[in-house]
Amino acid sequence: MTEPNPYREGEPEYNWGPDQASGTSGYGYPNAAPGYGYPQHPTLADGAAGHTPPYAMTQPAGVPVPHPGMSPVPTGGQPLVSIGDITVLPDSIVTPAGTLPLKGAVWNATDMSRTEETIPAYAIVLAVVFFLACLLGLLFLLIKERKTTGFIQVTVTSGGRHHSTMLPARGPETFQQVMGQINYARSISL
Repeated sequence: MTEPNPYREGEPEYNWGPDQASGTSGYGYPNAAPGYGYPQHPTLADGAAGHTPPYAMTQPAGVPVPHPGMSPVPTGGQPLVSIGDITVLPDSIVTPAGTLPLKGAVWNATDMSRTEETIPAYAIVLAVVFFLACLLGLLFLLIKERKTTGFIQVTVTSGGRHHSTMLPARGPETFQQVMGQINYARSISL
């Protein structure tokens, strides 16, 4: 980049690019171009007057990467309750999207699960096979199988921020278990 374009003279199809005097360095070389890319001078991490805080890099899921010398989780103590990816500490709520204040948090839960009761296939086969034996095979149709599918949505709002998580419903009692955890979180959020 220290010499001008050698193809500038001669053929007209090579007459392109900026004019550059011999002996001058190209754009951005050896010094970076001003005003582009990462900040040239490090800024203060404490956000002092006249300075902006450093760029906060994030992981693919939007989780902030901790800066050197800073703890990734507030040192509020041992977790009191964990509901999905929401962890409640004595003074804050930690979510993948960031930390929320505990005081004044609003908790909600929505049951989006359902429990289906069906006759399993083996009971139908046994009913048909034993139907010929004095109609006792019809008793196999009384066999029922329960299956719970769906999710329970838990949301928390605090400090102008909102986070929502989905918990798989493993049985009909899952919603009552989650509501017990949420009621505890509500009691310490007051």
